[in-house]
Amino acid sequence: MITVNLRPDLKRKRARSPLAGVVEAVRGLSLGGKVKDPLLLACVVSWVGVLGWLGYVVVSTTTELNALEPQLEATRAEHKRFKAFLGEKRHQETIRDSLVAQIGVIRTVDGDRYVWAHLMDEVTKALPAYTWLVDMSNAAPATAPTAAPAAGAQKDSTRSDSVAPPAAVAFVVNGRTVDIQAYTRFLRQLEASPWITDVTPVSAQTVVEKERPVTAFTIRATYRQADSAYIRTVPLSESVR
Repeated sequence: MITVNLRPDLKRKRARSPLAGVVEAVRGLSLGGKVKDPLLLACVVSWVGVLGWLGYVVVSTTTELNALEPQLEATRAEHKRFKAFLGEKRHQETIRDSLVAQIGVIRTVDGDRYVWAHLMDEVTKALPAYTWLVDMSNAAPATAPTAAPAAGAQKDSTRSDSVAPPAAVAFVVNGRTVDIQAYTRFLRQLEASPWITDVTPVSAQTVVEKERPVTAFTIRATYRQADSAYIRTVPLSESVR
């Protein structure tokens, strides 16, 4: 097939790549056609993107900080309130420790002051009818071997409320009765007392007093601190109308 060029002054246009138009458009838009280097344009676009991202980060951070300001103020107020509460709590604990120490000293002083008052009251309650006492005196306590303290069970001397119980008080009761059954009843009632332990009959024999045969007995026992359930407190003074 023969082709005849009717316009020999015009050259045949070459087929162009589809990306050539895009490159030319970018070159035309780059700074009014003055920037011819695509790398420089890419750098400028990158800086613009970085600056835009930094601006977004600053704005979002500022917004979040403004939103957290009320929570910060509330937390500071709560901290001040709890700090005042803890200070008052420490003050009250100091007062409590001082009072406990004073009560411990008072208990130490008064630990054995009312021993004989308890003994006389318990012996009087246990005394049956037709039985009377001749005397009641202190006796040397029976010696018992003391066990060595176990390892790790040493007494904590730092506690102010740890008060040693009063020492055991051994006593001897001498009495008379006209009924031997009253004597055994007296022994049982003494053993039932929460303040008296180790009740031991020492002797019981018949004697003549005022021309009448009676049973003279001697009983040995030991005082012990009763449980708090048996202790009843009464006011020292009452108003009288």
